[in-house]
Amino acid sequence: MAALLAVGTAALAPMAAMAAQLDNDARSVIPKNVQQIIVVDYRAMQNSQAAMDLKARVLPPPLKQLEEAMKNSGFNENHDVEELAFAAFRVSEQDTKTIGIAQGQFDLPDIMATLKKNKIKPQVVRDNKLYPMGKSGMLVVFLNPTTMVFGSSDSLKLAMDVRDGLAPSLLTNSSMLQQMTSVDTEPLWSIMDDQGTQFMMHGLLGEASQLTDYNSIKKRLLGSRYTMNFQNGVKFNLVVSTPDTFTAATMSSLLNAAAMYKKVSGTAVEKSAIDDTTIDSSAGDLEVSFAASDSQFSTLLQSPLFHSVVQ
Repeated sequence: MAALLAVGTAALAPMAAMAAQLDNDARSVIPKNVQQIIVVDYRAMQNSQAAMDLKARVLPPPLKQLEEAMKNSGFNENHDVEELAFAAFRVSEQDTKTIGIAQGQFDLPDIMATLKKNKIKPQVVRDNKLYPMGKSGMLVVFLNPTTMVFGSSDSLKLAMDVRDGLAPSLLTNSSMLQQMTSVDTEPLWSIMDDQGTQFMMHGLLGEASQLTDYNSIKKRLLGSRYTMNFQNGVKFNLVVSTPDTFTAATMSSLLNAAAMYKKVSGTAVEKSAIDDTTIDSSAGDLEVSFAASDSQFSTLLQSPLFHSVVQ
């Protein structure tokens, strides 16, 4: 059940079967104070109905805006884009920005010729040219023939500051890079920092958070990572890092309690989903895994429990 909760809270764009890695150009444009990164094998998206169903239900508005901007920009995402990433980063305690990063093979001479023909002029930020993406209000900048970055004007200008060395990048964030090495060989993966993890886990615990002083425990949640795979059913794995065995075991107990709370009032499908979830701890890690067939997962998406989780 905790896995289902985490899917609803954190899984934003599922895929299947090939590794999705960020190259150094992509990493160099993401600010150091990144809250969450989600990377997907965009080529495989259309091959799984379960993946498409989940994305339709849980993709948050900011990411929907970015994806729609991509679709309406004139770039053919099905052929040009191989991997798609979203990075949410903090500008202040109250302000979070998001950028999208597309990796693939882009015919830059042809794209530039089309932009020139249509008399589309860029905003210029130092040596960076930021082009409007149709009528979406988003802008795009091509770092090279294989990487482009897109987002709102404010978000993209901040990313260019990072790219040009005026602000620190993800490459200087050792904790997030360490999380990344554990998951970036998977077709869909995400990493979150400590604050993002703390917020996610509070949502997962629900009423179970009242069983203990969660405000004191949450400070010991250091970060998290998850992977999803839609090949031969749906598989989800979440790992939350803590500094010691005791904290991980405590979180495991709390999540198991949350699962039991949900199971009491759940439907037959929901109870089955809870039974298909494993919650455990190993050393300083909380580990959650979930597996279901495509048909079971599609049915689960229609359930009241799933709707309550993703709100």
